[in-house]
Amino acid sequence: MLSISDFSAMCSLPPQTLRYYHSEGLLVPADVDERTGYRSYTFEQVERAMLITVLRSTGMSVTLVRRALDQPEVTLSLLRQHATEVRRERLAQDEAIRDAHEFLASPPEPVMRHVGEMTVASKLVSGPPPEHDRTDWDAIDAATTATVQDLTKTVKSCGALVTGTPWRALASGTPEQKSRILAGEDPDWLVKVPVTGEEHALAALPADIEVEMFEARDELSIFMPGRSSMAKHSTALSRLLVHPLDAAYLDTSRMRHLLHDNGVETTIAICQLPEPSAEA
Repeated sequence: MLSISDFSAMCSLPPQTLRYYHSEGLLVPADVDERTGYRSYTFEQVERAMLITVLRSTGMSVTLVRRALDQPEVTLSLLRQHATEVRRERLAQDEAIRDAHEFLASPPEPVMRHVGEMTVASKLVSGPPPEHDRTDWDAIDAATTATVQDLTKTVKSCGALVTGTPWRALASGTPEQKSRILAGEDPDWLVKVPVTGEEHALAALPADIEVEMFEARDELSIFMPGRSSMAKHSTALSRLLVHPLDAAYLDTSRMRHLLHDNGVETTIAICQLPEPSAEA
């Protein structure tokens, strides 16, 4: 039999870790002295300790490691699932690091610009599901992306071309849509894609796609890198709304979110204040 100190040295596992594994049923000592509480291990248990160390080094939880060792027939499957999750987490961390670098190296600032007149194809976003959390921007983004892809594919199949960056905007064309926005309920979203094509090609688009003219306008915009979130959306709005304008104001009813590959650009139309009438 090996004392806990000898077993600890042999397996490169601190005694406190061995006690924790014991309490979790992951590595139970071969013998525990009822009087002193001293733990003893057998030489054969070194292999299990080695496997535990190998699996724990991958980032597996104690619960998952215990299941992997107690059910050898599913060990490889569990390891593959864990590897997939680790890769997903690494990608998320890499993305977060890129976002943090952009925010710190070049903090987002409002930019004024002029946007020319253009023809756009518009479609109501399908989803997200009714039971989703209204602050779950990942669900909103997923539904938006799927609609953009479908709209783009349909436009091209009819012989028209996509000529610019798509955007998302609140749907407020019907009384019902307006009332939902005013009531603070989950709004409907529209996806809009700049297009060009022969008249017959645009006329061939399905009934659920509306072709309209986007009027030229001045805008104030700000770009937020990375995934959408309520915090980023609120930050974008706060930066835009406090930006000083000369004899003008922002029309928040004409807000849009341009969907870039590496982030979202929030823009609001700038409206000039009427010039004061001359005194008689």
